[in-house]
Amino acid sequence: MNDWVEWIATHALPLWAALLVAALLAGDLAWQWNRRHGVKTLAAGGEPVALRGLTAFLLLVTMCLLFAAIAIALKEEATRWLPAFDETLAEDLRSSVQPGALRLVAAVSHLGDLGSVAAITAMILAALLFKRQLRLAACWTLAMAGVVPINSGLKAWFERPRPLHNHGYLVEHGWSFPSGHAFGAMVFYGMLAYVLLRLLPHRWHRWVVAGAVAMISVIGLSRIVLQVHYFSDVMAGYISGMAWLVVCIGGAEWWRLRGART
Repeated sequence: MNDWVEWIATHALPLWAALLVAALLAGDLAWQWNRRHGVKTLAAGGEPVALRGLTAFLLLVTMCLLFAAIAIALKEEATRWLPAFDETLAEDLRSSVQPGALRLVAAVSHLGDLGSVAAITAMILAALLFKRQLRLAACWTLAMAGVVPINSGLKAWFERPRPLHNHGYLVEHGWSFPSGHAFGAMVFYGMLAYVLLRLLPHRWHRWVVAGAVAMISVIGLSRIVLQVHYFSDVMAGYISGMAWLVVCIGGAEWWRLRGART
């Protein structure tokens, strides 16, 4: 395992770029599929339903099972393959990533900082209220209000220490699992994309999806490159963030369609 983990660490930035491209392609395919095959409702203006009830339920169950699988793999004493992978990758990244690259990645990572996200969250809420988009404002507020307590609760439950990161470009404290930046980026940019898809003309939709996927990808993966999180921390952050995002968008769509019928 050490050889290919070392190869991943040595090629961290090209792999980061490749994963971003793969994520953008996957996001674009998902957008096109929903555009062509998504259920539409005339009562809601002929707009495709962003997330149907059954799909939301299946996604939520899948995310919960994936999160449980990662948590069990981290606690499994017999094999310890996932902790071993995490620790080997973090160690190899410490010796492989150059200072200039760390400086660049640290700048990207700050896009997911709590202060930045909180300020933009407040501005978006104010804009929605100004536009009298009261349902979207309520759903936006609920989604963002859940980020800190859910992620902090999970961190306190698992109490996993962070990997060593002594490069000086970014210093983080507190527990490591799951990644708060990955969780927050998934919810913030995912919910922002949902809001914009509801409000913007169709010609902007593909760009909205691409932008959200790009930001979610680069912020989460930057935490691995910076060695402030293990690989499994970030994956668990994405998964738990997706679970909460599914709940919020599923609820928002149910409320929207229910209101359209009355």
